[in-house]
Amino acid sequence: MKIRVAIMGYGNLGRGIECAVSQNDDMELAAVFTRRAPESVKVMSGAAVYHADSLLEMRDKIDVLMLCGGSATDLPVQTAEYAKYFNVVDSFDTHAKIPEHFARVDQAASESGHVAMISVGWDPGMFSLNRLYANAVLRDGSDYTFWGKGVSQGHSDAIRRVSGVRDAKQYTIPVEAALTAVRNCENPTLTTRQKHTRECFVVAEEGADKARIEQEIKTMPDYFADYDTTVHFITEEELQRDHAGIPHGGLVLRTGKTGWNKEHDHVIEYSLKLDSNPEFTACVLTAYARAAYRMKQEGMKGCKTVFDVAPAYLSPMTAEEMRSRLL
Repeated sequence: MKIRVAIMGYGNLGRGIECAVSQNDDMELAAVFTRRAPESVKVMSGAAVYHADSLLEMRDKIDVLMLCGGSATDLPVQTAEYAKYFNVVDSFDTHAKIPEHFARVDQAASESGHVAMISVGWDPGMFSLNRLYANAVLRDGSDYTFWGKGVSQGHSDAIRRVSGVRDAKQYTIPVEAALTAVRNCENPTLTTRQKHTRECFVVAEEGADKARIEQEIKTMPDYFADYDTTVHFITEEELQRDHAGIPHGGLVLRTGKTGWNKEHDHVIEYSLKLDSNPEFTACVLTAYARAAYRMKQEGMKGCKTVFDVAPAYLSPMTAEEMRSRLL
């Protein structure tokens, strides 16, 4: 019997999950739910599309509900609410607010007897696991995370909200000198500005004050003020031609020392280079949907993160296959 997956929200992430489910033979897409008019949403798989208001009517037809809303306003409300009725998976990525999000969702999922998997993706998610593994192995060491080169969708959106901006894309770029120092086991203490730069490609409205726009971007608190930021003004055609994709990636490193005199240096490095950020994130969520389903089948309940999931729950392979192929 296949795991019946449903998607709530059909944006970039929802479309990625639809594709990822099609690549997993033990899963099927039961339905897509949207806040838009269902007839206006065209899906690639041919799955049925329903309005979000009809979700609870299909409780018996869904094994895992994949929540594809944003971390700012959607997931803080949706995950805890839907965990009352479904096993759920979300990609909540506001790192500082994960503990409070966990607490809300855990109460709802524990009371209802469901499994709720939160903060699944590549960071938080795969990067989180690699930080944990490396920290556990090299106890005398330092952790470093670099993001990019890649498009930051949140930062791009922040630029688009500046008066006089028609469209924009923003790239986060690791500082090569900082990365080299880490790889050389120099154990540097790095400020925000020393780790990453930000590069912005902006399409301005006709007649807009470009000097003002550039100043507003570079001094924007929480987004650009703490970084060395470069702003390029380009045409809409150039933006569509050269910056249409959503690539991303990054690195997690831990450097450490072993030996009685700490004479030996070690570097653990995990790297991602993603041609499509949302499609890769969708693949991670889909693997954790399998885990949520299996954990529920074993009687588990409550909120879980990637730290709580044994690797075997993620794979469609049997234990024997994993031992013979991967161990």
